[in-house]
Amino acid sequence: MAMEITQALLSAQSADTKVRTEAEASLRQFQEQNLPMFLLSLSFELSNDEKPIESRRLAGIVLKNSLDAKDAGRKSALVQQWMAIDVAIKSQIKYLLVKTIGSTTQEAWHTSAQVIAKVASIEIPQKQWPELVGLLLNNMTQRDQPSSLKQATLETLGFVCEEISHEDLSQAEVNTILTAVVQGMNLAEHSLEVRLSATRALYNALNFAEANFNDENERNYIMKMVCEAAISNETDIRQAAFECLVSIASTYYKLLQPYMQTLYELTANAVKGDTEAVALQAIEFWSSICDEEIDLQEYENEETADSGAPHFRFVEQALPALVPMLLETLLKQEEDQDQDDNIWNISMAGGTCLGLVARTVGNPIVPLVMPFVEGNITKSDWHCREAATFAFGSILEGPTFEKIAPLVVAGLDFLLNLTKDENNHVRDTTAWTLGRIFELVHNPGLEMIIITSDNLPRIIQVLLESIKDSPNIAQKICGAIYYLAQGFEDAESGSSLLSPYLLDIMTSLMGTADRVDSCDSKLRSSAYETINEMIRCSNIAESSQIILQLLPVIMNKLSQTFNLQIVLSDDREKQSDLQASLCGVLQVIIQKLSGHDETKPVLLQCADQIMMLFLRVFACHSSSVHEEAMLAIGALAYATGADFLKYMNEFYKYLEMGLRNFEEYQVCSITVGVVGDICRALDDKILPYCDGIMELLLKDLQSDVLNRSVKPPIFSCFGDIALAIGGEFEKYAPHALQMMQRAAEVCAQMDADDEELTEYGYQLKRSIFEAYSGILQGFKETKADFMLPYAPHLMQFVELVFKDRQRDEAVTKAVVAVIGDLADALGPNIKVLFKDRSFCRELLVECLQSDDEQLKETATWTQGMLGRIMVS
Repeated sequence: MAMEITQALLSAQSADTKVRTEAEASLRQFQEQNLPMFLLSLSFELSNDEKPIESRRLAGIVLKNSLDAKDAGRKSALVQQWMAIDVAIKSQIKYLLVKTIGSTTQEAWHTSAQVIAKVASIEIPQKQWPELVGLLLNNMTQRDQPSSLKQATLETLGFVCEEISHEDLSQAEVNTILTAVVQGMNLAEHSLEVRLSATRALYNALNFAEANFNDENERNYIMKMVCEAAISNETDIRQAAFECLVSIASTYYKLLQPYMQTLYELTANAVKGDTEAVALQAIEFWSSICDEEIDLQEYENEETADSGAPHFRFVEQALPALVPMLLETLLKQEEDQDQDDNIWNISMAGGTCLGLVARTVGNPIVPLVMPFVEGNITKSDWHCREAATFAFGSILEGPTFEKIAPLVVAGLDFLLNLTKDENNHVRDTTAWTLGRIFELVHNPGLEMIIITSDNLPRIIQVLLESIKDSPNIAQKICGAIYYLAQGFEDAESGSSLLSPYLLDIMTSLMGTADRVDSCDSKLRSSAYETINEMIRCSNIAESSQIILQLLPVIMNKLSQTFNLQIVLSDDREKQSDLQASLCGVLQVIIQKLSGHDETKPVLLQCADQIMMLFLRVFACHSSSVHEEAMLAIGALAYATGADFLKYMNEFYKYLEMGLRNFEEYQVCSITVGVVGDICRALDDKILPYCDGIMELLLKDLQSDVLNRSVKPPIFSCFGDIALAIGGEFEKYAPHALQMMQRAAEVCAQMDADDEELTEYGYQLKRSIFEAYSGILQGFKETKADFMLPYAPHLMQFVELVFKDRQRDEAVTKAVVAVIGDLADALGPNIKVLFKDRSFCRELLVECLQSDDEQLKETATWTQGMLGRIMVS
């Protein structure tokens, strides 16, 4: 029987802290002591129209949060909790949830619709709530049902479709859902609210509709209803209809040809004359078409790939009308749009779409855009000057270098002058455009050089003056300097054109980082990121003295952060952000100086002080700083080598904390990487710490809470540890190898059609092979025979991976290397394993024909190892 919890739910929202805290504790205790009854009580509260809306609202929120979470590990635990509840109680909860969508209170049925979808996401894949779809559709087919019930039902169907996979429903169920949804859009039969819910539900159901879209009659009917909704009198319905069209553009591109003339007219009318919300979706439709055609072109450019998908070149066909339409949107700027990079309006959407069109069609866009640029760039109205600059910056990617470079050369001086424009918007967009030029067109190795020794002094002068402008402009100037430095990184000349200006640029960037007029830390972060790139791309022979001068300055700044007054949580956050940026700069300096014999000794003299600063940062207990400090410590371990041992006693507790940090899984992942860096630095001197490290790594692998992305680095880390301690790894090997074998089995069962899962599978496969390579090499001299029982399983895994013809290149490198390591470590003992293994020969032939020199080299070595054992 459900318990009365109304008062507790109301008290949990009290303004009185004491009352609120007691109520929250009471609810939490109830939840922990009897979860099934707690969820049932929440369901009763939500379903009861006589209860206060405040308590029903919170009941719904708590109920939803008891079923789902953003963190994958937490979500998995909640799913298991729900599955463990008695079927009778779950049935009561589900009955109450379905009953609630008949409530007259919109907030209650809206929340219940979301909760039903969460339950459905757990149960429908397990075939445990087969009657749900029928129950919902019954609401749509029964006569005289109130409009609010139909609205709630359609909303619920939409949420359910959003939560589950199309594979979880039969085609008959999909057909009935789509029929109900599309009929719900009918203007003649239903109210505005029902039609709006139906249109939104269709958006979520589109992924289910492949079979229906492949049927011409059904497709025509769906497209007819969507197009009619796109010219509805109600703005919300028009917006929802265009959202459907955006989704259709990406999901069913190959079926759109018969409708494109109508769709062009609909989108053009919306862009030119509809409200902003609708116009934005109309522009997004064309952005989606561009995305599809860019992907198709990439397939066509890959000789070995055959997508089999039709490429209609819709954008190219619409170009003469589409480009002028988009150019007009650039003139609809908002007065404060340059102050917020997250703002999204007609002008921003139009410029973004124009950039995608340029990438889609390439050179043909240039003659359509340049008259607009030339006609508006000198006008007295700032809207025109800003739009012209935005248009030019938007088309820099797509056309060939030969087409765009002369225009950049001709216009660069004009753009540099525009950094002094009287209007803030124009200066802001000009700074962005300069950054785009330096990123996309600046390459000293190409025939036409954009930045020369003649124009570089003026460019530097303008950038260093503009970096003093308002924070939003200064941030974009930092980006421009970042890409300017990057462009000189691969200069063939032994000397960098940028070196004479390095000190002035660094001084300016340090001053920018210290500015107090920025409303947040974005400008400071941008300045420090640019300093990092300047250091990374600099010519060490010409920049070493400047970098050596910068090192104590950054160390001193980091030291000063420990004295900042911390009163509010914002103060702590600002301190953390600053420490993270400074640790990032130190990491890059360590990497730069340690890579050269002339500068490394000076760095090593400061190593103790640097490490002491990093340890103090860890004491501040901030996850974001832990990431940066961990990365910097990894660089310091590489630089100091065996001398890093003296820091281990003090540092080890933070290493443990990082490996236990399941919540900030990026910190955990980086810490795993640093363990590998330390192993390479210390070799067998890491041994005293291995028991604790291996215990934590194995626990991490077994955790259901830790994000799965951390697991591949852990397997690679096994290889690093084994390589460092050699035969001493024997006591950890049985556990590690068992985990590796289980992970290999997981790889074998992965869904090849799931793109996200496929990418994770590649990482996992590569890391398992890296672990085997490290263990085989570590055992080679003293304990090679230990690996004999594991060799057959490894070869099975190799064969499985070989059969994946779409395998990632990094996986191929790892699998070829592990075959060589297996042959090298175990020798003639495994001769029989390679007999009749034609896939090994095929794999080697494939790799020896590769254009990748490193892969060919590895394959040649592996071939030699195999040849040696086969003739022995």
